Amino acid sequence: MLLGVLAAAPAQAAGYRYWSFWERDGERWTYATQGPGTARPDDGDVQGFRFSVSDDSKDSAQPRGPADFADICEDTPAKDGRKRVGLVVDFGTAGDAPDGERPPKPRTACAQVGEDATSAEALAAVAKPLRYDNKALLCAIEDYPKSGCGEQVSGDGDPTGTSVTTDARANSDGGDDGGPSVGLIAGIAAVALLGGAGIWQARRRRG
Repeated sequence: MLLGVLAAAPAQAAGYRYWSFWERDGERWTYATQGPGTARPDDGDVQGFRFSVSDDSKDSAQPRGPADFADICEDTPAKDGRKRVGLVVDFGTAGDAPDGERPPKPRTACAQVGEDATSAEALAAVAKPLRYDNKALLCAIEDYPKSGCGEQVSGDGDPTGTSVTTDARANSDGGDDGGPSVGLIAGIAAVALLGGAGIWQARRRRG
């Protein structure tokens, strides 16, 4: 099986710097199995976004901080025809930040959106501005980071000049050539779907 997400990565690369998408399962975070552009959370769900450098979804950094729905949405009363989604937005550590940038502190927000809203729409309701690349990959939340988008970084944290693409192919076995694992490929693909949903929403509103 082939996934059209990432070009093969050099063996010495540490991973990719990008936003990952998470869902809260009881007391723990689980890596989302679908993109926020298609995921439709229920009222009372908690979801998270974490910015970090990762070479595999199994080792990807999880969102930090409080993740209890009752705490996140305590000041947002329920409304008929609307749902509340607790969101944790973790901008990551200084070690994962691009040169010259400092990550904001993690924060939570309660998005109150329509009953059929996606996770992408919930994020857009509480964490603007969002930035996307021309292939609809989510690049920044609340203008962080100010530049770059899913770029590959070397072992010392410097960009290698390679970035996430949506028209390249990589083997699902993780790449005998030192390419990224299927877990990371799927993770970045999931977040890319957020961009597609956001752009579609913007076009629909302009129309």
